[in-house]
Amino acid sequence: MNKNLIIRADSSLQIGTGHIMRCIALAQAWQDRSGNVTFLSHCDNETLRKRIIDEGFNFIPIDKPHPAPYDLHSTLEILSAISHQPSTASPWLALDGYHFTPDYQKTIKRNGYKLLVIDDLAHLDHYHADTLLNQNSNASSLRYSCDRNTMKLLGCEYVLLRKEFLKYRGWRRQIPEKARKILVTMGGSDPNNVTLKVISALNSLNDPDLEVKIVAGPANSNAISLEKELHLSPFTFHLLTSVNNMPELMAWSDVAVTAAGSTCWELAFMGVTPITVVISENQQDVAKELDRDKIFKTIGWYTKMSKDTLITELSSLMQDKELRERKSRLGQKLVDGKGSKNVVDVLAQKCVSQY
Repeated sequence: MNKNLIIRADSSLQIGTGHIMRCIALAQAWQDRSGNVTFLSHCDNETLRKRIIDEGFNFIPIDKPHPAPYDLHSTLEILSAISHQPSTASPWLALDGYHFTPDYQKTIKRNGYKLLVIDDLAHLDHYHADTLLNQNSNASSLRYSCDRNTMKLLGCEYVLLRKEFLKYRGWRRQIPEKARKILVTMGGSDPNNVTLKVISALNSLNDPDLEVKIVAGPANSNAISLEKELHLSPFTFHLLTSVNNMPELMAWSDVAVTAAGSTCWELAFMGVTPITVVISENQQDVAKELDRDKIFKTIGWYTKMSKDTLITELSSLMQDKELRERKSRLGQKLVDGKGSKNVVDVLAQKCVSQY
């Protein structure tokens, strides 16, 4: 197997942390096969940078991401340097981000490097990749224009789950008659402070038996407003930052209110029944499909989120044990925890077949 994987993904208040977090799962699976991983990243968040380094991966900062010209130049320089190390084959480059254009991809390929593109939207005119990955349940319905020899990895059998989740493979949760443990997580940054709207709705339930844990991601800057609203709460609450035990929090929870991003697949694997909120364009189709398949319930765009609707849906879900049991089973059937290994197996096989 080729020993080197270069991951090009970014994080900022606007981009969020999801691209890097799922790439950490890919990097862990690669590392498990004795591979070396280097992150090339424009990453504003010190906690996230530390997480990458603590995992044993190399981290090289990118000052300004594409379309800044230095991005592509730096990436090619790093790829060249690794390729010319003694006894080192040409590395794989994984691109995860909506700002990496067809020309960016084409230049990587023209220079002879193997390219994995991770994409959720099929928004580009063309994809120049050896392998294209879309881990979402709606992936097969999208029309991707790709190179003739591009291998497409589409669907939830390729969901990238970090290693800390995998110890829960085969775990089955106990479903209480009434849900009272609620997890709230709106992604790594939550620039529009959707979490505040959710807390306000929970307060309106006026249920002192609830216990609520709110995860404010590493790039969330809304702590003061969240604390102010929480001190009006009739229930027990915990505002958590710099979380490194997300699987345990999901195992603890009875239901969740979450953004409709990659966290959905983690919740599905853990058998948690969530209500999803769409906070960005790339989440809309996935949320609709999961709702249509009766796996999750979505209340749509955060801008149109009604407090009354959220209260009604939460109350109904909390009271309905049979519904939560059914959705829990469907989620765990959808995401089996083998996705990261499946992706690395494909990349390793393509390395073997090349020589």
